[in-house]
Parts: sequence; C-alpha cells; structure tokens
Amino acid sequence: MNITRLGRRKALQCSLALAAGTFGVPAFSQSRGAWATIEAKARGQKVFFNAWGGSERTNSYLQWVAVEVSRRYGVLLDHVKITDTAEAVKRVRGEKASGRLEGGTVDMVWINGENFLTLKKEGLLFGPFAEQLPNYAWIDTEGKPSTRIDFSEPVAGMEAPWGMAQFTFFADRTRVPEPPRSMTALLEFVRRNPGRVTFPRPPNFHGTTFLKQALLELNPDRSLLYQPYAPSALERAAAPLWSFLDALRPHLWRGGRQYPQNAAAIRQMMADGELALAMTFNPNEAANEIAAKRLPDSVYSWQNTGGTVGNTHFLAIPFNASAPAGAQVTINFMLSPEAQARKADVAVWGDPTVLAVDRLPANERARFAASPLPGQVERPAPVILEPHGSWVDPLEREWLRRYGR
Repeated sequence: MNITRLGRRKALQCSLALAAGTFGVPAFSQSRGAWATIEAKARGQKVFFNAWGGSERTNSYLQWVAVEVSRRYGVLLDHVKITDTAEAVKRVRGEKASGRLEGGTVDMVWINGENFLTLKKEGLLFGPFAEQLPNYAWIDTEGKPSTRIDFSEPVAGMEAPWGMAQFTFFADRTRVPEPPRSMTALLEFVRRNPGRVTFPRPPNFHGTTFLKQALLELNPDRSLLYQPYAPSALERAAAPLWSFLDALRPHLWRGGRQYPQNAAAIRQMMADGELALAMTFNPNEAANEIAAKRLPDSVYSWQNTGGTVGNTHFLAIPFNASAPAGAQVTINFMLSPEAQARKADVAVWGDPTVLAVDRLPANERARFAASPLPGQVERPAPVILEPHGSWVDPLEREWLRRYGR
C-alpha cells in the first residue's frame, strides 16, 4: 500500500475519533458528515418515546435523559408511559393499516422479544440504523451475544441494545442460609418449605421467565427451543416442564391455586417473611432495594449454577416515526459511556450496561468503577439465551390451560 495513502487513512481515523468527542473512539461506519446532518435535522424535533412507566427509578432516569438531550442537541423527549409494549406495537400496526405511512405517533419504543419479532416481520421498523450510531462502537457484541440476537431473532441493526438482564433469585440469609442453585434443587427446597415459594401468574413477564428458566434448564437438548415454534416441538420440549410443575405446584404458596400478579408483590411478601425467596430480571434489584432501605442488608442474590435466562432490551424506531433523526440522536446519547454508567449506578437505576467497559478509555471506564454492594450477585452465572420469541404465547396459553383456572 502507498505509504502516503496509509498516512492519510490514519489521519482520517484520528480526526473521526476527535470529532466523536474522545480520542481513541473506534471509527464507526457512518461518515461524520452524515451524522452531523442527522444531528442538524434532530434539533427542534419532539420525540415521543413509548416506554414502560411502572418504575420510579426508570422514570427519573428518563427525565434526566430528556434534560440532557434537550440541552445538548435541542431534542425534546416526551416519555409516553405505557404498561405493556404491545400497546405501542398495536398503535404502529393500526397506523400502517390505515395508511399513515409517515407522521406516526410513536418515535421510539423500548422493546425486545416477541414485540420486536412482530414489528420486524411486519416491516414496521425504521432502519437498519443501530450500527451506524457513533456510540455503537462501544457495544460488547462479543461478550454479550444477545446484543445482536433478540430471542433467537437476528437484530440486523433494526434496534439498538440499551441494557442487559438476567434471571436472578434473592432471599434473606437469616432465613435461607444456603440457596437452591438449580430448578431441581428448588423443587427439593419447596418440598422442605411448603407454601414459602411462588412465582407471578403468567403472562406476567417474570412468571413467564420462570417457566422459560425451567424449560431451558430441564432440556438437555435445547435446539428445538431456538427454532420457530411448532406444536409438535412444544409437545416434546415442554414435557419435562409440565412434569416439574406438576410436582412443584402442590407445595407452592396457597397450594398453587393462586399466584401473585407481579414480582413486586413477591418481593414484598419475601420482605415480610411470608415467602422464602423472590425473583427478578435485574441482577441489581436486591442491591437497589437495600440501598433504598426497603430490604435489610442480609438479603443476597444468586443465579443458578448452570446459568439463567438472560437477554438484552433495546430501543427501536417505528417505520413511520415523525422524528427519526431526533430518535437516533437520543438513542446515541443513551448508548454513551456517560448515560450507560449513570443507568448502571445502583443509586440511580442499576440496569447493567451493554458496553464493553474494558475497551473504554480510562476516563470513561472510571465512571463504572464501584465497590461491590450488599445484595449484588457474588458469582454471576452463564447467560442462557432466550428461546425464539414465537414460543412465548404458546407457552403461556398452555400454562393457563393446565394451571391457570
């Protein structure tokens, strides 16, 4: 290669890194000129972000994001609080059906799993855009493969990874000195402690995750679960799950005749001593609750030795968004080391980062440095990837048919 050309290439890479704000930022695939154009279009746009509004911590964090993107980029972020992402999916679907192909009412959506699968299959997403964002360069796509595979569905740049989640249990060490570290061990624990364990009623998200954890853990061959659902596959793969639940149910809280509505109710019942353990999809939840003085510091967290279900949650832009430029600028900020570190801070939210922290420059890496806190998982287990998104509805329907009456 011509040495002069090589020097020019290196100089261009350096200039791109400086333009991104911190020397050493990996080059991204979109030119700085193209990104500057997007930032210019974003200024003054109002972005309607449809996201679950059931957590004060999450809502407070998003208020901070709104202040920052307004101050830095002139983007007005409006958090549209929803109880279920399916609400936003239904709205976008309805707009396409009515011929509203632009000027849609949803500009950004917090999403993953079956809702992403639906939007992707029906051509309801803007993009691909995610891997063109400058801050995507910091995403840990190798160490966190679910950043590119969403419930066995390739992301293909149609949504941007935002946070990590992994199924986790927690209990008070004064009552449960040694936890059950597998679903088989949990069955034995429940037999010894009748009425002290339960899970949320599916289709509640945490309840369905409990079913998926057992389904995956009890299947030596999981290959069927990572393919699109078929009735014959459910019959074969779910047989160990139903056997497990048949044995578990009589020993559950209230004999398995009733189930709490959500994980928050179970957490409170555990705190009150009515239940022995609780469950979450945020490995830092117990630490959050201890820091907020809602749980004692004798509470600890664990994940099953063989691994627990884990995934990534994402940010997507509908195909007919009114402010796609503003949405991209907002998402890029939400992937920045500054925003990700604040989100990962247990005192703020405690949502694990999607970034490869070890690849960040020292000054950015320092944002994530923190001493272990009471309640955090001491021995993180391997992540078991989610089954294909098409399994969720059939699994929930069959559970309701068998146990939900």
